[in-house]
Amino acid sequence: SSSKGNTAPLPPSHSTQKSKPEWRHPAQQLESEVHIPSQTQDPCLDWATAVHQKAPAFLALQHHHPSSWRRALGLLEPTKKLPKGLTLPLATTDGQKSAQTARDSRFKENPTKNHNVSVIKNQSGVEKILHRAGQGCRWQGSSAGMQRCCEHGLQQQQQWAAGVISSCWRSRSHLARLRKALRGARHRHLENFYSRAKHLAANWNRIRTSRRTIIHIPSLGYPQHIREHIPDLPLQQNLQMGRLCDILDANVDVIYICPLALSEELLQYYHKLLGLQAAVRSGNPEDMADLQDRFKILTPEAINSFPEHHLCLATVLKYSPRTLQRLQVLLQGRDAYLVGGLPHLDDLAVADELQVPLLGSEPAVAQLYSTKSGSKRIFASAGVPTPPGEWDIHSREQLLRALGHLVLEHLEVQRWLFKVDDERGGNGTAFCDVISHLECHPWILRERQGHSPEGWRDSQARELALVKISQELPGLLAQHVQPVNEKRFPTWEKFLQTFLTQGGVIEAFPCSASVATVTVDLLIEPTGEVTLVSSGDQLHAEGPLRASGTTIPQRSVDPELLKGLCLRIGEACKSKGVLGYFSVDFVAFSHPQTREQQVWATDLDLCYSDQLALTQLLMYMTDGNLDCASSCLQGPLGAKESKSQQVQHQGTKPPAPSSPRCAVASSQLRHCSLSGISYSLLFHLCQARGVGFDLQEKQGTIFLLYEDQKRHRLGMITIGEDLQGVLLTFARNLFIIHQEISAPNMQGETNFKMAIRDIEAILGVTAENKLRLEEEQPWEADALKE
Repeated sequence: SSSKGNTAPLPPSHSTQKSKPEWRHPAQQLESEVHIPSQTQDPCLDWATAVHQKAPAFLALQHHHPSSWRRALGLLEPTKKLPKGLTLPLATTDGQKSAQTARDSRFKENPTKNHNVSVIKNQSGVEKILHRAGQGCRWQGSSAGMQRCCEHGLQQQQQWAAGVISSCWRSRSHLARLRKALRGARHRHLENFYSRAKHLAANWNRIRTSRRTIIHIPSLGYPQHIREHIPDLPLQQNLQMGRLCDILDANVDVIYICPLALSEELLQYYHKLLGLQAAVRSGNPEDMADLQDRFKILTPEAINSFPEHHLCLATVLKYSPRTLQRLQVLLQGRDAYLVGGLPHLDDLAVADELQVPLLGSEPAVAQLYSTKSGSKRIFASAGVPTPPGEWDIHSREQLLRALGHLVLEHLEVQRWLFKVDDERGGNGTAFCDVISHLECHPWILRERQGHSPEGWRDSQARELALVKISQELPGLLAQHVQPVNEKRFPTWEKFLQTFLTQGGVIEAFPCSASVATVTVDLLIEPTGEVTLVSSGDQLHAEGPLRASGTTIPQRSVDPELLKGLCLRIGEACKSKGVLGYFSVDFVAFSHPQTREQQVWATDLDLCYSDQLALTQLLMYMTDGNLDCASSCLQGPLGAKESKSQQVQHQGTKPPAPSSPRCAVASSQLRHCSLSGISYSLLFHLCQARGVGFDLQEKQGTIFLLYEDQKRHRLGMITIGEDLQGVLLTFARNLFIIHQEISAPNMQGETNFKMAIRDIEAILGVTAENKLRLEEEQPWEADALKE
């Protein structure tokens, strides 16, 4: 386009999608029609405005092709002789073509007319006028008749250009109206969100104890650049089928929005599983009930309409009018509210369409404080202990400066973590054992020993130590940093690029051989009350920085201490506008010198967690009660326990019939060979090997099925009376399933073996020896358990 303003500039495209959409904005269509060059292409020269060698376009072209510049200039010069005015909008020369032709070994000193025309970008349009039938149009300086001929053609092209410009302005106006309408809709959704939240708070005490419907949408509303890197996003959003167990409350009906199309076999499995609740209470399998009228599993019709767009479930539901219409019918005349996952703007749109309140935070609040840096702000506001570190890091210089000061201030810290702000599940985490590779570390220790703590703080030796550390860090990090997700980040530079783009934190890893990670789920109710709803100790089958499961309830931290920390964090979250379910991660370890337990708050996720969904299923299948304030899970007595207590308390009034329970649970089990066997056959093999759930004793194993297309993922809960027993049962189940489904020379992915090794480390014994002992000498194994 001309730099003189003869054509209007196009509005910028706001599309961020990499794949080519089926429909394009008018401005995008116009851009493809007139071939507007991007800034990354070689410059195009318009001789109407760039006729001297100091023009920016000439200088840019000379910079791109210095070696062939003189010959390219000789090739471009004759195009100045085109008829006056023909350069707009037709004759725009292409720098790329000019340079390529100039480099051609066959090009001589005197280019032909064909060579000259070939470097014009819109060559076909120029040739149409120059070679119009019956009229021999010539270069500038030919007869007046020929000049008029070309000017006539020019008028036609100018009329075409005027139409293009007019279309551009109409498109621009249309896009402006669309943007204004979208902003208005977003504003309306937000206003209605707050209005309904006030109504929910005012009526919460009545609603929570009366007949109501809960719509569960386990949507992961991460930013687009995060969702693009979540493998199998629909499956990841379907790991919380335990939400269905809210029907444990007789006043609750559940509508679960499923991101996958479940087969009839899977639907029947959950109908039977949820129907076991009455049988669990009575201990009689014949008491199974049909609860299909208490819950619905709905799959939006648009789940396959956007296969390459990585949309969260809330967005997919927003574009599923038939499902929305069915929801409206199901909710007529009923108290209802929506429980999402990580909030997204489209959660508000869906709630507005259904005219129900959302038990959750405003998306902007959730997105801000769910980042690693955002969680540090919450912890600082709550005044809870956190690891030494820095947050809100966005440049290489800032990272090196902060890490240098941290290493010098905490020479006892061996390992430092780098966490990307927006990433989850350890995917955006890297670690480095800095002290092990820091060559100046012995020198620093000697210098520090020669000073008192106060003297060291102001000494020149300390300043020199900081200089030495800063000099070593760039090379040390490049060589020794290990990203947790090596497939996505094979090198430090790849990781650093994402870290600096999104921002991130530096954090110390505890200096202890034994570190426990505890996750606590909390609920900020609409009335503002903060409640602990679940707690567990993380399992780490795939390394200490990735959770693969949990043991419920947690046993690593004093319950009173943990409750106090959680309530302070809950109050800080409430002051920032957080509402609904969220989870906090802590690390617990013994101080290397004092041997006293230290507890640090490390992560905050403002969404409904997988652990909470597993806890809901645990409560459902045991008819139990979890008291997070005391970290105690109590369930009704099993048949054997009940008979034993009747014997012990003959003639006296027996105590309340309950006993402690605990569980090991995971939604992250993977095995490639699962896809080669049907679920019904898998259950048959497990039953034959003694893997199952005992309704009378209210303990055993429960499986969670997520989909039946790939069938490579599985969830599992083992429930028992003591932690050692359920850990051994969990490991034994994995061992049996692996044996039954694996080929002798299996090639594929599984984390079963890593999970077994993690359990071995927890127990301090070899699980395989224990399993073999149970198989060969059951009575000795029972004695050992006792």
